[in-house]
Amino acid sequence: MLFLIMSYCEAATTLDELKACITVSETAKATAFANYDTSNTNFWLMFGAILVFFMQCGFAMLEVGMVNIKNTKNILIKNVFDASIGAICWWAFGWGFSNSTPTHGNNWSVIGDDNFFLNGISSTEDPAGNGSKAAWLFQWAFAATAATIVSGAVAERVTFGCYIVYSVVLTSFIYPVVVHWGWNTYGWASAWRESELLFDCGVTDFAGSGVVHLCGAVAALVGAKVVGPRIGRFDEGIKLPQQSVVFQTLGTLILWMGWYGFNGASTLAIGTSTGDLSGAAAHTMVTTTLSAASCCLTTVAITALMSKDKVIDIGAANNGILAGLVSITAGCSSVECYAAILIGIIGAFWYVAGCAFLEKLKIDDVVGAVPVHGFCGIWGVLAPGLFASELQYSAAYYSARAAKCAGIFEGGDGSMLAANVVFIIAVILWVGITSTLLFLGCKMTIGVRVFLEVEENGMDDSKHGGKVFSATPVPTQEV
Repeated sequence: MLFLIMSYCEAATTLDELKACITVSETAKATAFANYDTSNTNFWLMFGAILVFFMQCGFAMLEVGMVNIKNTKNILIKNVFDASIGAICWWAFGWGFSNSTPTHGNNWSVIGDDNFFLNGISSTEDPAGNGSKAAWLFQWAFAATAATIVSGAVAERVTFGCYIVYSVVLTSFIYPVVVHWGWNTYGWASAWRESELLFDCGVTDFAGSGVVHLCGAVAALVGAKVVGPRIGRFDEGIKLPQQSVVFQTLGTLILWMGWYGFNGASTLAIGTSTGDLSGAAAHTMVTTTLSAASCCLTTVAITALMSKDKVIDIGAANNGILAGLVSITAGCSSVECYAAILIGIIGAFWYVAGCAFLEKLKIDDVVGAVPVHGFCGIWGVLAPGLFASELQYSAAYYSARAAKCAGIFEGGDGSMLAANVVFIIAVILWVGITSTLLFLGCKMTIGVRVFLEVEENGMDDSKHGGKVFSATPVPTQEV
């Protein structure tokens, strides 16, 4: 484009022609840059959406590996439905509640009220600031993740009907409200607001330690409590069977890979004509790596020291990786590399404490979703309030308030930490109350737990046409 403009201007023979050429070329250049920015942003968001969506494969393998083999099909269909139900609900209601510009007033908004069914959303960009279809795709992948967190915690005993209900409500309403609070430019807690920010900083939750992971984990905690533990889960001397640490490890490593899209692509662009975001994206991926690694090693060390036989446990390593990833998700763009390692190390202690908390209360969380996504989600939101540096905050957010909103160990005055604490409390209350009403409503109507015989025999036999592995060939169903 610019080469053609230059060639055209070289053909000018008079001063008037040259002036006219320059005017035309400046307009053409502005158009070219605008098109470049749009294409660049859309590609980056779509690339990120693919990586984040691939995390569904990771969750599926992780959960299959951690449940009894007799419930394999059941957990797989739930993961497939998380993505499918999530897509329809996010298209119909979720995007409108979360990302639209509220028509009822923009000051400290709590929920969006426009753009339902993607009405008014462009394939490229929206001049009103309501996003593009590429942004919708990226955010749908996040919404599916929040729903999947719940399915693992209540696996092997929740009814399919209850699962459908909570998946629909969580993706359509509960989670979108949290997104609006934390990420919408008009949300009451958002750091992206132009004025009247919470404690003059807003919540620093770059990729969703609180918005996504804590939200899903609180719903998972409520669900696990209402549904109750699996048969024999807290009987002394009984250890419930786990299908395969191979699947669990495969799922964990897939999730680690997908997290580079989850955190890295949350820059929402890789570079524009007005600024280069590739450095910020690269930084988030480095801090993501360091936190996952340090948390993995620390978790294995802690659990080995706590075990009678000093076992080096692959299960602890896997959940340690995930705990480190969740712990860094909020601050991945705003903390330095040394802090990412510290965040991962401290995250390991939060994870172990979360496991002990659930054991003490006898709450059965099959995959450890609450310690990983809940306890480490809380820590993840707190961490940038302690460790965010002025330099990295300036690169990822706004330089004008970087000195004030840095972490308290990096010279900040505590304003960002205060905003983050308020946001944590708000998410726990909102999701806790709505999820309690949801699961208790299901318990009093359609039921939340399968019959004893179904649980003992496994849901694959009773609900999904038989065991996933059979000694005799299963006849192919004709279509």
